[in-house]
Amino acid sequence: ISKGPGNSKSAKSTVVPPGPPVYLDLVYIPNHSNSKNVDVEFFKRVRSSYYVVSGNNSAAEEPSRAVLDSLLEGKTQWESNMQVTLIPTHDSEVMREWYQETHEKQQDLNIMVLASSSTVVMQDESFPACKIEL
Repeated sequence: ISKGPGNSKSAKSTVVPPGPPVYLDLVYIPNHSNSKNVDVEFFKRVRSSYYVVSGNNSAAEEPSRAVLDSLLEGKTQWESNMQVTLIPTHDSEVMREWYQETHEKQQDLNIMVLASSSTVVMQDESFPACKIEL
């Protein structure tokens, strides 16, 4: 697996190259929040008001506890304590445990986890959803 920057479609890494931070409103954490692709450097550089945490596969470690911990560690490097909202797409055991075990640190870093009880119904299926206003 290539760890360096590049535009090759065969590269399977999303390692963030060196440089200044990038500020965004909304970021989908790549590859179902798997730790093979996202680390502390990602969160040091890719700074967002909202991060979507996808993944509901504990066997594949998605979402990864390491990625969630990387958010906490990366955000400690930010110059400002801007509010960050984490939006999980699934109610996973990993997310619940991380939330409970790191709740105090989340508050110190101004990180909020958005729990949603909304449901979207389309034809014969329904799925959880949340509304984001930027």
